[in-house]
Amino acid sequence: MTDTITRINKLEEQVNELLELCQRLGSDNQDLRAQLQTLTSERSNLIESKEKVRVQVESMITRLRSMEKA
Repeated sequence: MTDTITRINKLEEQVNELLELCQRLGSDNQDLRAQLQTLTSERSNLIESKEKVRVQVESMITRLRSMEKA
């Protein structure tokens, strides 16, 4: 009987550890999703900024070339 109680207690401890692990993983997952959203937004902003700069540089090159020809 004592062996059964010991095994039940051990199983209860393992279940509690598993629950804690699931909660921790859920929290980590939520944090990672938030980080992913932030990084995705930052990436989008950087791509947009890069495109604006590219257009400006191309415009300057075009103006310089037209000045050379004049």
